[in-house]
Amino acid sequence: MYGNRGVGAFAGRRASAVVLGAALLMTGCSSSDDDKRKDPEAAGAEITQQPKESNPFWVNPDGLAARKVAELIHDGRKKEAEQIRKIAEQPVAEWISPENPEEQARGYTEAADKAGRTALLVLYNIPHRDCGQYSQGGAADGNAYRDFVDDVAKGIGDRPATVILEPDAVLHLVDGCTPQQFHEERYDLLSGAVKKLAALKNTRVYLDAGNAGWGNPDQIYEPLKRAGIDQADGFSVNVSNFYTTDDSIAYGKQLSAKVGNKPFVIDTSRNGNGPYTEGAADERWCNPPGRALGETPTVKTEDPLVDAYLWVKRPGESDGECKGGPKAGQWWADYALDLAKASD
Repeated sequence: MYGNRGVGAFAGRRASAVVLGAALLMTGCSSSDDDKRKDPEAAGAEITQQPKESNPFWVNPDGLAARKVAELIHDGRKKEAEQIRKIAEQPVAEWISPENPEEQARGYTEAADKAGRTALLVLYNIPHRDCGQYSQGGAADGNAYRDFVDDVAKGIGDRPATVILEPDAVLHLVDGCTPQQFHEERYDLLSGAVKKLAALKNTRVYLDAGNAGWGNPDQIYEPLKRAGIDQADGFSVNVSNFYTTDDSIAYGKQLSAKVGNKPFVIDTSRNGNGPYTEGAADERWCNPPGRALGETPTVKTEDPLVDAYLWVKRPGESDGECKGGPKAGQWWADYALDLAKASD
């Protein structure tokens, strides 16, 4: 099994719709009080922020899950709407696509800042991404990637943001998935991205470091150092994967001890029932059945090394065309409902 693979769920995301949604938020897309009184459905579909003291991250009130809640209420499917609301009312990461990255980053961070919150962003555009799997691709070359990072940094500016940097990019340098001829450039690109983003006034950067199931921290800590972990705020684990929070903490602590006791964040979006153990081992990560939403996002983790539990993977969006799923990044209503119901 090569790394997360599940991070491939976002390659096909539509930039124009994302930017439009962010732009609408900046101009006040949510319904006014008068509109809600006139339209009970609009009031019932309202998406609110979580308590800031425990969850400072921005909930996008016009996110995909929020729109699905509104559609279900409109169709009279209120029980299903309340299940999907479990996803819609939690902050989930916004994955910045290559089209108009500066506009996307500005839109999300301005909308979050207006709400008094921090935007949670993911950069997933490294060249030769995902080793030919469902989310293969990335920037055309190193210069295109540097331009992409520069644009994101311009878009963020001085507004608060937390950035998860390149899921699987370091891991795939270690596990033999990324060809050797691309290694030096990737290290240079990652360390450059860490430096650029960490220099922003109110941005925290977490370099991705794989998950509890791929291998041993001894194999990745030196590559993380070459990729710039010393300049990052910490690292991320379990992105788009299903390993339990306890296992992820154990993995993270072992790794932290080898990289200067850096803190880390854990993707808990779908780890409520732990990893799938049936079927072909190399595709257990892809749309596994019987999974559940995990701990809701919070900075109150009760562990000084764990900065936050985050929903980096967007629950309800497919990992790829496996097990009956649609293309990577597309909403899969049945799977979303199963995740939500299993977390009861």
